Amino acid sequence: MKVSPMFETFCQTLHSERPFITVEITPPHGASMTPILEAIEASGIAGKISGFSVTDNPLAKLKMSAILSAIKVQERFGKPVIATMSMRDRNKLSLQSSLLGANDFDIRLILALTGDPAKLSDQPEVKGVLERDSTLLLSIIYRLNNGVDYSGKALTPPPKPIYPFAVSNAYAKDMKQLMKRMVKKLDYGARAIITQPVFDLDNARNLLEIFQEAKEKSIRETAKEAELILGQFPFVRARTATFIADKVPGITVPKELIDEMDLAAMDGEEEEREVGFRLSKRIFDEIMALHPKVHLMTHNRFDLCSRLIAS
Repeated sequence: MKVSPMFETFCQTLHSERPFITVEITPPHGASMTPILEAIEASGIAGKISGFSVTDNPLAKLKMSAILSAIKVQERFGKPVIATMSMRDRNKLSLQSSLLGANDFDIRLILALTGDPAKLSDQPEVKGVLERDSTLLLSIIYRLNNGVDYSGKALTPPPKPIYPFAVSNAYAKDMKQLMKRMVKKLDYGARAIITQPVFDLDNARNLLEIFQEAKEKSIRETAKEAELILGQFPFVRARTATFIADKVPGITVPKELIDEMDLAAMDGEEEEREVGFRLSKRIFDEIMALHPKVHLMTHNRFDLCSRLIAS
């Protein structure tokens, strides 16, 4: 089945030596994407990146549907959008139904997540569904790409090709265990893995090394062409650095970086923003020089992303 030019360009860039940058969008706690779409438009970011991603109720907090938000963004900007799907909120029937519906709207880049624990939710007495971890979603996508549903029944018509992404922590006390989790996701068919934010080059190099080892250990032929995308969370406020370090599961922010931001904040907001941007810009440039495949997460600070890429 022929791949559309938009996805063909996206995949070619991902698997080339050219810069590949995606920007994360968090849908609103409300019933309209219009303010976010207007902010993206105003920032000019769409013309500087390979695509977007859309989160799925991060931290188990209520947001607009990731898939429906992705449709809006993709149709507005003509850029591929990676739609996140969390195992926390769906069983295998719902997952398949959502994937088939998304496919008809050309949402075919899917980020498989287990999902943050339901206990973090701002909604009373929320219970996670969680039939299994994100490998269940990856296995469903593998079957759909072969024209059958999870039970093995033929789909008529079969879906257009789906490109599955997975995630990985960036830091771990035992990096060999992190590598084993990468192998597992590659074995289940992940074509690319996006890491949690990276804050220094040594960590980035380590991740690239263990990812290469994971590719060599995987039983899946598609793992040979799999790519690692290094996450970055640029920030210009000390409280943002502290929040993501303390409240966001799986992210580790170096203490010296938080200390530098705290000291800058003592000299006023302008100094704080200048120091934060300088630190973020340095990290971004170093990562792009090492491995030009980056995923930016900024809580919808598209202006910050645009400035980071352009300057």
